[in-house]
Amino acid sequence: MKFSRKLQSITFGGLAAVLLATTSTAETVRWGAPRDIVSLDPYSYGDSYTINFLNNIYEGLVRYNRDLEIEPALATSWEVVSPTTWRFTLREGVKFHDGADFTAEDVMASLLRVTDETSPLKGNLPAYKSAKVVDDYTIDIELNGAYPLLLNDLTNIHIFDKGWLVANNAEKPTDVSAGIEGYATFNTNGTGPFILESRTPEAQTILNVNEGWWDEPKHNLTRVEFQPISSAATRVAALLSGEVDFVDSAPVQDLPRLEAASNLKVLERTDLRTVMLGFNRRDELVAGGENPLNDLRVRQAMELAVDMDLIQQKVMRGKSRNAGLLVAPSIPGYSEELDTPAGYDPEKAKTLLAEAGYEDGFEFDFVCTNESYVNEEQFCQAIASMWSRVGLSPKLDIGPTAKQTPKRANGKADVYTLGWATLPMLDTYSILVQVLHSKTGNSGVFNWGDWSYPELDKLTQSAAVELDRDTRLQMETDALKIAKEEVIMMPLHQQPMAWAVSNDFSDFPQFPDNKPRMWYVTK
Repeated sequence: MKFSRKLQSITFGGLAAVLLATTSTAETVRWGAPRDIVSLDPYSYGDSYTINFLNNIYEGLVRYNRDLEIEPALATSWEVVSPTTWRFTLREGVKFHDGADFTAEDVMASLLRVTDETSPLKGNLPAYKSAKVVDDYTIDIELNGAYPLLLNDLTNIHIFDKGWLVANNAEKPTDVSAGIEGYATFNTNGTGPFILESRTPEAQTILNVNEGWWDEPKHNLTRVEFQPISSAATRVAALLSGEVDFVDSAPVQDLPRLEAASNLKVLERTDLRTVMLGFNRRDELVAGGENPLNDLRVRQAMELAVDMDLIQQKVMRGKSRNAGLLVAPSIPGYSEELDTPAGYDPEKAKTLLAEAGYEDGFEFDFVCTNESYVNEEQFCQAIASMWSRVGLSPKLDIGPTAKQTPKRANGKADVYTLGWATLPMLDTYSILVQVLHSKTGNSGVFNWGDWSYPELDKLTQSAAVELDRDTRLQMETDALKIAKEEVIMMPLHQQPMAWAVSNDFSDFPQFPDNKPRMWYVTK
């Protein structure tokens, strides 16, 4: 089903209005964002930024709390009734934003929708086999084997109202990267702390507080005004002038200026996200002809040709952390021993290219976005320049995420940027099963280069059913070692995470997963 983009302004009406209480003081957060969300449907595209925002509207069976520990949400408890079956007891008395009651049928419909063969997010539940409604407030989830990370996965599986999906012909998932949209792309009906008031894509999305939320609010907000401001300079100016009072991507080059402002506070830490480059591993390059990227020596040369120390110092203003591994140090499965960047050696890079038969280099498409990652346009330009110095001819293609993602996802990029924070799982298994594994079933959803390493696949599959934590993590580390040795992906850095917020807020917690949780914010 395709819906026209002429649906530019969407207003949430009906019974939702009943849930909006009149308050004497409107506590509003005006959020200046570096980019817009992709869709209002959390299942329509595997974009963590979009999913993070929608966590303020939709909820899962479980969630991460303020300390990033898993706690009950729409489920109150769970138990493992067999090695492959988990039983969840659901919270009673929960209402969707339109007033409908929450039951196990809603969970069932949501699980079927997210794991549908056409779902872009089916890889977020890699062990899912089936589900069975036991009664109105009990549901069993059957897995395809013993699996220790189900709760981690479920933190970002948002629950829809089945009746709402059926009434609006939205039972099947959409895929916005393929141009497929639907009712849920432009409308919402969750159980979460905030309710959609209106949305104008690329301009503004407004949320109001859900006074009927089942949980006891830790926040005192009544309104969230989300406004994408892609220009870093404009975003900073709006913050300094008071036009917005929160930005979740403060430009690193402007941090000293923001820190000096008397009306602001800057929150800084290193993101869990590792930014990396992926390679086309098909038989031919995008433009045609034999694909040199299938030669390990070529990938090694491309890694050695990039001076990450210079990028860290000049482009990232000393705020990033150079990576030698595809996961950050705090992610289970990480190995300090393996986390050694390749180093900068352009002469060796030229030698490897010559050995591979590409002494004169070759031309290839290098696809980046201009707003997905911190200073992405600048570091892509720097990398392209460094590759040119060893004789390569990258055709740098920079554009907005909405334009570039279909190229990357559909095999129209030879080299491309990708950032992975192992969310929501917070475990190395996330990148192993979704990015590095061969494309099979629910695995390899983000294997955009179409590579296949049977030994890595085997380790990933074994880790999925290994209940002994130490043994499982060693399997994951061993798989990361293969990825490093084969340069399946080229790690760049863990990007800096800098938020800036008005002093009007008394509590605005910054989380290491870079997810603004508005239900903890007080003003």
